Amino acid sequence: MRALARTCGAIVVAGALAGIPAAAQDGMPGNAQGDIAVTIYNNGQSLVQDERQLSVAAGRNRIEFPDVSARIRPETVTLSGPGIAIVEQNFDFDLLTPDKLMDKAVGQSITLVRTNPATGTERSERAKVLAANGGIVLQIGERIEVLRDDGLPVRAVFDRLPPNLRARPTLSVTVDAASAGTVPTRLSYLTPNLGWTADYVALFDAAKGAMDIQGWVTLTNTTGTTFANARTLLVAGNPGGGGGFRRMTGTMDSAGTESNDRERLGDYYLYPLAERTTIANAQQKQVSFLDVKGAPAQSTYEYVNRWLGSSTEAVSTASVLRFSTSRQGGLGDQLPAGTIRVYMRDARGDPQFIGENSIGHTPMGSAMSLRTGDAFDVKVQPTVVSRTRKGDSRWVTKMKYTVTNARPAPVTVLLAQDGLYGDVRISDESLKGERISADRVEWQVPVPANGKTDVTVTFDTRY
Repeated sequence: MRALARTCGAIVVAGALAGIPAAAQDGMPGNAQGDIAVTIYNNGQSLVQDERQLSVAAGRNRIEFPDVSARIRPETVTLSGPGIAIVEQNFDFDLLTPDKLMDKAVGQSITLVRTNPATGTERSERAKVLAANGGIVLQIGERIEVLRDDGLPVRAVFDRLPPNLRARPTLSVTVDAASAGTVPTRLSYLTPNLGWTADYVALFDAAKGAMDIQGWVTLTNTTGTTFANARTLLVAGNPGGGGGFRRMTGTMDSAGTESNDRERLGDYYLYPLAERTTIANAQQKQVSFLDVKGAPAQSTYEYVNRWLGSSTEAVSTASVLRFSTSRQGGLGDQLPAGTIRVYMRDARGDPQFIGENSIGHTPMGSAMSLRTGDAFDVKVQPTVVSRTRKGDSRWVTKMKYTVTNARPAPVTVLLAQDGLYGDVRISDESLKGERISADRVEWQVPVPANGKTDVTVTFDTRY
């Protein structure tokens, strides 16, 4: 079947337009859609609303809607208009292709036209299609022939289009109209395979402690249908019935509590595109929605040690970019879930990529930590110095963390000890830490240029 287009140099349907309704014929070169509005959600689902003017007769009418999504969910279809009521609907999704045309012709007769490559003379003969499963098997008179991919010019001519084989995805609806005339209608339905994501490009300036960030909406359409000149509304959020979960590794250190005047729909934020746009099938389209210059940002280092974690060699810290989404001293907006890609300028002034990470939906006013990669010159070696049992349910553990810095400037490393479950007390520490939660303590460790700092901590654990 895949070799059909090569085996038959051309496929012709004699009188093919006779089998297609006139309204569909008129729209063949273009698009039969009306005034299109598309609402696109983060979970890959979209709501399509198509306003068309329909000519109906009084009583029962069978109306065809070409150019609906090839992935339409028929059970979600609604058609509204004054004086009409839906009686029945059918979605014909078996699209016209050379393979499908030949497949539907099994048991039928077609015409083969062969061309003599030397003389250009054409010879026609009738053939019955016996099989089209992995190859084309024909009965021509008393002989059985297999069409081969031998490079000889041959074309298949079909008498008519098979029923229910469409050039475009088509929804047919039977309606009962109260009276004859032109009726304004709205066709609404849900479709998968039309979604959007947010992508961010950040240019970080370490010397200024600031970053420029631009947000892009990336639209992806694999519905099999182009939505022409559509009013487009993006919804940031995950309505029920969507896809699975996505693991986010960017950290929201504290959730924001600020609001702005962006439009909402229930618990979701709305991002209408400023202008109509054509969302072509099999296309990715990007539209800017955020552009902030000089937002405060800071590059830091972070290392999180698991409980009783010990290493025989130094381990790289994480390079972390910290910033805020607050109105004052931040980006001043909420951030839809997406990927932030970070760049820095090199000594020649050219921006170079230094890392990326994904974030979840982030309210305005949030404090963010974006891990962009592993540090080359800043490392930590955690060591369990001793662990002494003091009773049936009590242990004393002494830890040592050696933080090294091979950079020509001093750095501060956020050192965290996780896993402090139960009654864990700190009886001694060489640097004052902060209890962030019941199971986590953090130390801000200053490390001199081309130097190191040792942090020792004694944990008294009662189970």
